[in-house]
Amino acid sequence: MGTPLDEEAEGGTGVIRAYKFLLRPTTRQAQALGEMLRDHCSLYNGALQERRDAWRHASKASIKYGQQSAQLKDVRAFDPERQGRWSFSSQQATLRRLDKAFQAFFRRVKAGEKPGYPRFRGVNWFDTVDFPKDGDGCRWDSTPHDPVTRVRLQGVGNVRVHQHRPVKGRVKTVSIKREGRQWYVVLACDNVLAEPLPATDAVTGIDMGVTHFLTTSEGVHVANPRHGKRNADALAQAQRALKAFGRRKRENRTAKHRRAVEKVAALHRKVRRQRTDHAHKTALALVRDYDQIAHERLNIANMVRTPKPKPDPEIPGTFLSNGAASKAGLNRSIRVGGCSWASSRRRLKAPLVY
Repeated sequence: MGTPLDEEAEGGTGVIRAYKFLLRPTTRQAQALGEMLRDHCSLYNGALQERRDAWRHASKASIKYGQQSAQLKDVRAFDPERQGRWSFSSQQATLRRLDKAFQAFFRRVKAGEKPGYPRFRGVNWFDTVDFPKDGDGCRWDSTPHDPVTRVRLQGVGNVRVHQHRPVKGRVKTVSIKREGRQWYVVLACDNVLAEPLPATDAVTGIDMGVTHFLTTSEGVHVANPRHGKRNADALAQAQRALKAFGRRKRENRTAKHRRAVEKVAALHRKVRRQRTDHAHKTALALVRDYDQIAHERLNIANMVRTPKPKPDPEIPGTFLSNGAASKAGLNRSIRVGGCSWASSRRRLKAPLVY
């Protein structure tokens, strides 16, 4: 684990790395970015509706990505003000996104799992637009001697970027993401040269826990920061305020309701970022100290499953104690307490480049 895993990339040996930078759009550019998300959401929902109608009314006919992609030219010509102004490739990426959702749906059906049929997306729940290739509908412009970095987006213009670190490798794909009122650009770069960490010839095993985040086989404990628990009171208060506004009818909701929604979302983002930061730092510390790391195989979904009720055979309609109350405390510690076991394991398995 001390040496990052390399991946063969076109033009040389390297790894794939993602960069996320804050965008600083003008008022008009922010409005255009919102319109871009809205129109891509409309395209996604329209393609989903077409698939649903074909399955229901055309003898269970299945529409594929290729058929819907071939219709894009007609869709853009029919609605040039909304669909025709955006990148053709980004719209194809949105259709591929829907196609992947259906592929996952059919895979779950075949495996006998809960299907989870693809849903229609609301405007506030569609937050990402992908550009499959730099230079096709978008252009990452990072001039070495220019202090201002920009990304050019079709239909939006040149948007300023807060580039807080240099970008290594070749920009492969560009994604625009909305988080609350902030906008971000995510770059996926290949041909990033790997920088192997020095070998330590050390081996360890780690055990995930609730009291301690993890414990190594040498008995070293890593504290559990409990980000979820520390923010639980503030989040509960914000959710109560949101629930009070939510009792009103949609047409009677005010700007206060919108601010309450944003506050809840901001608190969730804060906890998520804290957990991600802790997982990254913990994984980096481990791979710097050990060449091989073994961890237990945890089925987290089963661990947080609610115990089945135990009917009382002597008194019909009543139930025996099944330990659900004490189990709820453990489930709360795993979910809300900030364990982030799965997130940490993913970062240990993934190629690390620093």
